[in-house]
Amino acid sequence: MRLRLHEFRPRLGRHEHRVVQPRTALRHTSLSAPDPIGLLLGDHDGLSRLAALFSFAACSRHTVVHVPLRDGIPADEGWGEPVDLVLAHHTSGLRPSKWPELRRKLRQGTPLTARTDEARTARDAGSWREQEEHADFREELRHATYARTFFLFGSRGVFAEAATNLAYAAGWGPRQKRVHTGQSALMAALPSLVQPPGGGHPVEVLICFKPYPPYAHFRRPGR
Repeated sequence: MRLRLHEFRPRLGRHEHRVVQPRTALRHTSLSAPDPIGLLLGDHDGLSRLAALFSFAACSRHTVVHVPLRDGIPADEGWGEPVDLVLAHHTSGLRPSKWPELRRKLRQGTPLTARTDEARTARDAGSWREQEEHADFREELRHATYARTFFLFGSRGVFAEAATNLAYAAGWGPRQKRVHTGQSALMAALPSLVQPPGGGHPVEVLICFKPYPPYAHFRRPGR
C-alpha cells in the first residue's frame, strides 16, 4: 500500500527525532485507551491505513509514527475519552512525558511517500507467532496513556502482527452481518499487550469494523 505522509525532524536537546504523520486524517476512525478495555473503531479506509502504518512502523526502527485520531468525526458508539496514537520501537528513546513538547514542534512537515511490503509483514507476523509459543517469549507491546495519547512501544514482529489483525478487520469487516445497518463488528484485538502486575481484568484494545454514516451508501460485498 502507498502511504502519503508528512515527515518531521524535531529536536529535543541534542537528540533529533524522525516523526511521520498521515497526510490526510483518518476521519472515520477513533480510539479509546484501555481502562482496562479500549476500542479501536474504524471503517475500511481507516483500518486499512492503520494496518499500513503499523507495517511501516514495523520496518522503521528509528521513526515515530503519530496518528492524530481525536479530531475525526466522533463515533456514535464506544466509551472512554478519544486519544491519538503513537507507535515507536522499544529502542527509539521516546518518553511519553516528553511527547507534548515534541508534538508542539511538528510544524511544516515535508511530504513523504512510502510503500509497505505486505508479504514481508506477513512473514514477520508469522515468525512472531511461532516465537510466541516459547516459554521465554518477551516480544510484547508496552503501552502508556499520556497527554490524550496512547503509546505503543514494540518491535518488528509484534507491530507486523498488529498490522495483519487490522488488515483482517478491514478486509472482512464489511462482510459481517448487520454492519450495513450501522452496527459495529468485533474483528480482532491488538496483540500481546503487556499486563500490569496484580492480576485483574486483562488490558485489551478491541478492533471493530464500522461503516461511516449515512449507512444507505454501504453495501456488503457480494450484495
